[in-house]
Amino acid sequence: MDLYLMLQSPVFLLATACIAGGCAKTEEEEGQSTEEDTQLYHGLGVCKWFNVRMGFGFLSMSTQESKPLEAPIDVFVHQSKLHMEGFRSLKEGEAVEFAFKKSSKGLECVWVTGPGGAHCVGSERRPKGKSTQKRRSKGDRCYNCGGLDHHAKECKLPPQPKKCHFCQSVMHMVASCPIKAQQSSSGSQ
Repeated sequence: MDLYLMLQSPVFLLATACIAGGCAKTEEEEGQSTEEDTQLYHGLGVCKWFNVRMGFGFLSMSTQESKPLEAPIDVFVHQSKLHMEGFRSLKEGEAVEFAFKKSSKGLECVWVTGPGGAHCVGSERRPKGKSTQKRRSKGDRCYNCGGLDHHAKECKLPPQPKKCHFCQSVMHMVASCPIKAQQSSSGSQ
């Protein structure tokens, strides 16, 4: 996809309409609007860094309006502006084409693609959270041998002697554990 097609795409036109005042703004934003806010620029560069958990990062722009820059310029990018399927993120060093605007906060991307308008590649990283890779709880182990890869009913070992859950001794159970009793009596003093 060349730049002309990208600039004619419905998403890009929608982004342009929002920047030009087609989207609802707060009274505060209405007062800050200037002619400078509505102009879009074209840039080429690479992803400088991107935080997949927070969903934003910075691009290092090396070319603006088809002219190479002497020194790269940082441009803010939010995941919502990335042209790609699924989880939206950028990989550090990934080549990108983008449209951006000047705002009160600096330069901000309004549309980001891969080279030639292709989808962005994205990072292999995914945010760590509650739904990803939960640790096994202590209840998810074999009560016979303590192994993590099976439960007691599938254990290959013969039944093992019962142990104190506090000190692991086979001589007594937790209810009569002298070590636990000693620790609890010294802890209450």
